[in-house]
Amino acid sequence: MPAARFVTAARRLGAAARSAGLAVPAFRSPPRVDGAVRTLRRFRDGSVISVTLRGRPFEQVVADMVDGVVRVNDLEGGAAEQARVLLLAAAGGDDPGPARGLPSGRARMAERQTQAA
Repeated sequence: MPAARFVTAARRLGAAARSAGLAVPAFRSPPRVDGAVRTLRRFRDGSVISVTLRGRPFEQVVADMVDGVVRVNDLEGGAAEQARVLLLAAAGGDDPGPARGLPSGRARMAERQTQAA
């Protein structure tokens, strides 16, 4: 079940980042570096954020994914904080919906905008 939640969070984060005009990285698990909980790799065509799922609360996994998006986009200060709030809401990090499999309102809106584009 954690893998399904990870995929759902990655899709929601991607849609929210895209709708906010941010670069959207790929997400994978686990990181290739032993002992790492999150890694970020940059390529010419984009970036990959890898996070460890096993043995961690899902909220920490989502926080690592969100921080990865912020880092990929080189956001700092107020812009970084605004992005974190938007992305956490989209991924369901601040709402109990994802535990029941229900997307947050912002995530649904971002998904509709992405599908319409």
